[in-house]
Amino acid sequence: MECVQLEKNEANCTCTYMSCERRGRCCECIQYHLAQSQLPGCCFPPEVEKTYDRSFSRFAQLH
Repeated sequence: MECVQLEKNEANCTCTYMSCERRGRCCECIQYHLAQSQLPGCCFPPEVEKTYDRSFSRFAQLH
């Protein structure tokens, strides 16, 4: 299935991992990270996202 909002999603994606094959494909990104017991980078402020610690515990510490 093709993402009809890919360009818009890529333009707004806050993930700093630029070579990610899921970049801009939010549905795939969320599924991937949840399967890894993580949240996607867009759930974190920029300074935390850059650390690549996308764990639920890190998210809970922030909130």
